[in-house]
Amino acid sequence: MRTIKLTLEYDGSGYVGWQRQPNGLSVQQVVEEALTQLLGQAVTLFSSGRTDAGVHARGMVAHLQTERFLPLRAFRDGTNRFLPPTVAVKQVEEMKGGFHARFDARGKWYRYSIYLAPVRTPLHGRSAWWLRPTLDLDAMKEAAALFVGRHDFAAFRTSGCAAKTTIRDVFAVDLQCHEHLLTIDVKGSGFLRNMVRMMAGTLVEVGQGKRSPKALAELLAGRDGGGSAHTAPAHGLCLMEVWYDAAESNKVLDIFESFG
Repeated sequence: MRTIKLTLEYDGSGYVGWQRQPNGLSVQQVVEEALTQLLGQAVTLFSSGRTDAGVHARGMVAHLQTERFLPLRAFRDGTNRFLPPTVAVKQVEEMKGGFHARFDARGKWYRYSIYLAPVRTPLHGRSAWWLRPTLDLDAMKEAAALFVGRHDFAAFRTSGCAAKTTIRDVFAVDLQCHEHLLTIDVKGSGFLRNMVRMMAGTLVEVGQGKRSPKALAELLAGRDGGGSAHTAPAHGLCLMEVWYDAAESNKVLDIFESFG
C-alpha cells in the first residue's frame, strides 16, 4: 500500500470548507472525486486539518493510501485534469508507511489579508477584507505581541469548537503593510476553530481605537472586562503552510515538483 502526500492550493469561495458536509460542496469532496476518476477506485483523503467556508489555502496537506502504481507526476497532473479551476494539486510526495498528514503536523502558518483603501477592490475582493485606511498600525503591532507564547485561547474560538484543550503555542504574529495590503501572519503549533480570524478581528478593533492593547490582554487572560473577540470575515484568511519536523523528511520516498 502506497502513502501519497498532496499539497493543495484552493480558492475557498463558494465551498462550505475543506471537510465534506451534507449541506454543500466541499474542497475535500471535489479532490476525492477527481482522485477517484484518476485511480478508478474510491478514495478517502486525510488532511492536516480543516478550513471553514470561504477560507483559502496555498499549502493544505492531505494524504491518501492506494495500491495503484502510477508515477507521482500522474497524481499531480492527472488529478488536476479533473479538478475545477479553483483547486490544484501543487506538490506530490510518496511517504513511508505510518505518515499521517494530521497527526504528524507540527505547526501551521496562516495569513490574514486586509485591503486598506477608500474604495473597495474588485481584484482583492475574494481574498482580502476591505477597510478604510484609518487603522493605527503601531497599536496593532503592540497588541499582536501579546498573542505570542503559550496561552489559553478559550476566548478565541467559536462555540462549535470541539478541541479538548484551549491551550495553544503561538510562535509569531507579524504585521506587514505594502502599499494598500496589510497582512497578518500567524504561526503556531495549532489553532482552535476560527482562532486566527478572531485574533485578526480583535487586532482590527485595536487599530480602530475600539479596544486597547490592555483590554486585549484581559480578554486573553479570560478576565471580565475584556469583552468578546471579534471575528474577521472568512475570505481574508489563507492557510499558507503546514510544517512537519525533520524526522518526517526521512519518510519521503520520492517527490515530484517542488512546492512554489
